[in-house]
Amino acid sequence: MAYERVRAAHLHAVQAAMEDHIARLDWQRDRIDHYRDQRLRMLLGYARERSPFHARRLADIDPARATVADLAAVPIMTKAEAQDCWDDIVTDRDLSRERAERVLAQQEWYSYTPDNYQMFSSGGSSGLRGVYVWGWQFFVSVACLAWRTQARAERREPPLGPTRLAVLEAGMPPHASTPLFDVPTAAGMETVVIAAGAPSDEVLAAVVAARPTHLVGYPSVIGRLARAVLAGELHCRPVRVSTNSEPLLDEDRQAIAEAWDVQVHNLWGSTEIGVQAVSCGLGEGLHICEDEVVLERVNENGAPVGPDEPAARTLATGLANRTFPFIRYDLGDEVRMLSGPCECGSAFARVADIGGRRDDDFRYGSITVPAITFRHVLGTDPRASEYQVVQTAAGADILIVGRPDADALGVAVIAALRRCGLPDPTVAIRVVDRIPRHQASGKLKRFLALPP
Repeated sequence: MAYERVRAAHLHAVQAAMEDHIARLDWQRDRIDHYRDQRLRMLLGYARERSPFHARRLADIDPARATVADLAAVPIMTKAEAQDCWDDIVTDRDLSRERAERVLAQQEWYSYTPDNYQMFSSGGSSGLRGVYVWGWQFFVSVACLAWRTQARAERREPPLGPTRLAVLEAGMPPHASTPLFDVPTAAGMETVVIAAGAPSDEVLAAVVAARPTHLVGYPSVIGRLARAVLAGELHCRPVRVSTNSEPLLDEDRQAIAEAWDVQVHNLWGSTEIGVQAVSCGLGEGLHICEDEVVLERVNENGAPVGPDEPAARTLATGLANRTFPFIRYDLGDEVRMLSGPCECGSAFARVADIGGRRDDDFRYGSITVPAITFRHVLGTDPRASEYQVVQTAAGADILIVGRPDADALGVAVIAALRRCGLPDPTVAIRVVDRIPRHQASGKLKRFLALPP
């Protein structure tokens, strides 16, 4: 098939770029800063020339002389702006939101456009549906950032015998996680994709059949596998484990350590920016991918704060995405900087593990339904712009802004809940003009669980 041929060429491009990315891991501070500034200037110049949206925002910036400090003069870019101003932001005039939606609606599996773009959409933790375009080189960069730390480890200590990677991600379009993490890191590595949202017994059976030497996936799923190993329900002995897309909670980290005694490579990323930070597996926290990402911790007014000061939000500028530039983009995450050298010796700055409790998961007796079960359905409907899910005793009440087919969505959500083990779920969907937010903070909690 055409997709497989293009995908194979893309993976070859990732492998060709990997050596350069691995070498960057040993860069010292001055080289990191110099490279980052050069990349920033190239991005700002390109965005100002080709994106009407960014031309207005960057009017007072000289791209040829800009540094990270100059970004403070640029307005914050919000999630809503990124979607509402899509056609004004994209730098390829042959692309449009309408074309992206058409690609998403027509694909039964992941696909490339004739000009080698990939289209993804996601509901994300904010509940606001997003549509994203990844260019060829952007995917190469993001895949290298995601995998270079492990790829270096594979080169230093080549695995003994055949290697098999089990990829426990979304497992289906339009989410970017599956193509991004279904990437071999060692010569001859086989990969198998296992849908993380499948019922627990199906996931366990698929892992048993795969006999993986390497695991990558959501922390909640990997942690569940580790606990199954400790309970004697699963025989699985991976030599490397990577986690992403959710907070890596202490309970899951501890289970992974007890089950397998391996280093955990945790990743913090987003569909917009790609990969923001990755743990080395040795020291605390995650190393910021400063060669491809600029992170700014700011106060409520968008002004930068010092490394030891609390921040209200984190802004990201992705240096590799020229097709759809995100410049001073509000990630919605609060991060804390870590001081001092890491025991791995890397000069890349570190942030603490991205915190969070799994309050978004719903528990129905002994059955746990992860929030991503709802996100995979609600967050990818092009006619639903925002949603809120309220747990009920046997299912959920859902508010949606937009023009969705409520009946079809209800059927899809019920089917997803049944796959999670809920025997007879009830789901009520109501289309509304707006979803009320917290009066003081203005924030909106997407998932409201019943009290325990």
